Order: sequence, then structure tokens, then C-alpha cells
Amino acid sequence: MTWLSAALTNQDTCTDGFADVTGNVKDHMSENLKDLSELVSNALAIYAAANGDDDFSGIPIQNRRRRLMEFETHHDEFPKWMLGGDRKLMNKSVSAIQADIIVAKDGSGTVKTIAEAIKKVPEKSNHRTIIYVKAGRYEENNLKVGRKKMNVMFIGDGKGKTVITGGKSVSQHLTTFHTASFAATGAGFIARDMTFENYAGPNNHQAVALRIGGDHAVVFRCNVIGYQDTLYVHSQRQFYRECDIYGTVDFIFGNAAVVIQNCSIYARKPMDFQKNTITAQNRKDPNQNTGISIHACKIIATSDLQASKGSFPTYLGRPWKLYSRTVVMLSYLGDHIHPHGWLEWNATFALDTLYYGEYMNYGPGAAVGQRVKWPGYRVINSTDEASKFTVAQFIFGSSWLPSTGVAFLAGLST
Repeated sequence: MTWLSAALTNQDTCTDGFADVTGNVKDHMSENLKDLSELVSNALAIYAAANGDDDFSGIPIQNRRRRLMEFETHHDEFPKWMLGGDRKLMNKSVSAIQADIIVAKDGSGTVKTIAEAIKKVPEKSNHRTIIYVKAGRYEENNLKVGRKKMNVMFIGDGKGKTVITGGKSVSQHLTTFHTASFAATGAGFIARDMTFENYAGPNNHQAVALRIGGDHAVVFRCNVIGYQDTLYVHSQRQFYRECDIYGTVDFIFGNAAVVIQNCSIYARKPMDFQKNTITAQNRKDPNQNTGISIHACKIIATSDLQASKGSFPTYLGRPWKLYSRTVVMLSYLGDHIHPHGWLEWNATFALDTLYYGEYMNYGPGAAVGQRVKWPGYRVINSTDEASKFTVAQFIFGSSWLPSTGVAFLAGLST
């Protein structure tokens, strides 16, 4: 189910890449990709039908009958890229870790650039490759841990100390996908104690700081800083813990199955006349097991936005695609959140088919009395329903996160 969901997302991204192409090439590719999308969509539907109906209308996620759970657990419990030694790596001090590659701009490491370090990573390795990036600002072109570079762990000297930065944006005639300052698509990617940044600014529109599309990705104690489209949770299963995420419009977006837990999510002051939207989830098929779950986080405003929040309303999200799915649970919502909570993408688009939920949030922005009245929006009152968006049920994290050593809450609360 995860692979099929990711395949459909990848095809959708490929189609988006032809948006500005003209002539026969665009028509030919669009038709071919449409056929592929239909095949994958049909496969998703067959898989869903064969493994039981959903408990709630509009929420087809990993809650199938027992035999499916057994199949998923069997294949996910001990993935080869999650080695037992990773548990210690996540909590050890940098000085106690023996890195395979050390990046230092001053020449005191193994290599001087992150690109050199990535090049040295073996392909399809079962061994965890540890890359320690010493403090400094690193601005390099096309930094990407590719699909064959599995099992890679980046460790920095801390938030704001080790900084991977860039300034690419769609204003340079790039697709959003290709604006990322750093990207990772290899399975088992881990990042710890670093900052990922895109400094293009709000006037340059979409500009990604970090894009991840690898399965079983973990981002721990990192800053992700940008404006529009900061964090691209593109596809597969992902987990973020104790991170600080900054942005303005659609700044957590994509179609992964992702849990963001114990993080601080900062809305910044946008361009004049803009409205802030924290999420833009782009699930396009009702059988994809994807969505954004924000759990036990703080959703707050930066000081510049706080001073002018009356002029720049902030919303929890808007639907990028027809079956957009986002849940905010047990989180603090600041007074910059608009009373309506959620924003339309375009008139009535997706309001009947999206799934937006809130569960037991608190703070001055958490009151639900004036929330939108869309058919797809709900205040979640059932613990069973909310539990479907936890680490344990939404990304099956209890089977693979323990081996990474990252702290996590499997259920709704301790």
C-alpha cells in the first residue's frame, strides 16, 4: 500500500514537471502518465477492497483486517536498513560517534563539501553510513541522497550551527520539486542536530528547504526554515521529532504518511495580502494511505507575525488535492490561528472529499465553535478515530522507530 501510494505520488510529480512544456511532447507524456496513474489507482482500489472496508468514511488508512496487519508487521518489523546500533547513535554525543565521513569546510575532516560526502556513500548498503557535518554554512547545488544511497545518517553540531542552505525558487523557472536546498530519497534516511534552510524569501514564492521521499525517514532535533513550501514531505513514511519548522504559505506539504510529533511549528510574516497556511496535503486517491498528522506540537507565531497577526490570518491547512488529509491532535494553537481554522484552495474544490480533523487541542487558537462547516471537516470526539493517526497506527512506527533510537509516543498519550 505504501509503495503503491508513493508510485502514484511520483507519477503526479512527474506530470507537474511538464506543466510549462508545450507541443506534442507534453501531450504524449501526459497521456502515458495518465494511463500509468489509472493502473496504479486501480491496483490501490483492488488492494483496499481485498483487505477490508474502512471504519470511517473517507479514511482508508492502515486499519485493515488482521491478516493485513500481520503481513505489514512481518515485512516492517526489522527492515534491513534499521540496524540495532542506531539506537545508541541517536543519543550519543558527536564526540562519542565514529563517523564514516566527516565534512568540514576548513579541511579538518575527510572532505570539504557535503556533495563529496554523498558521493562516497556506497549504494544499496546494509551498513549505516554516518556523515558528520561540522558547524558551518554549506550552500551547494543539487544536494540529494538518492534512492540507491540507503541507510544514511547525517549528524550536525546542532540547530543553527550546522546549516545546509540554498536560495533556489520557482522564480528561477524551476519546479517546486527542484528548489530544495537538500533532498533525500534513499530508504532509512536519518538527520539529527542540523538546520535545513531556504533563504529565497517570501517574494520568490515556492522555495523548499528540505524534501524527503524515502521510506522510514527520521528527522530529529532539526530546524527547517523557509517561507512558502518549506518542508516537502513528498512520499513514503516519515517521522519528525523535536524539530522547529518555519514558514508562511503551505509550508508543510506533500503526500507522505507523516507524523510530526513534539515539534514547534512557526508561522512567519508573509508577503502583503497573503494568508498563511500551515499545511497543503496532496492526497489524490481515496485509497492512498497518506496524510499529515500533527501530534503534540506547538503551533505558534514568530515575533514579526505576532505583532501584525490581524493583517495576516493563519490557517491550519488547505486542500492541494481532492482527498487531502490532515489531522491536528493534542497540540497547542496560538492566537494567530483564524477562528475558521481551515482555508479553501479554490472555491468549493475538495470540501466534500477532504478529511480535516482536530482532536483535543488547546490554547487560544484551539476553539472549534467557529470552525468551517465543510462536509469533510470534523471535530474528532472518538479516541479510536484519533488513534488511527498516531505513530503506531498511521506509520506503523512501533515496528521500525525503536531501532532508530529516536524518542517517540506510539499512542495518543503516555
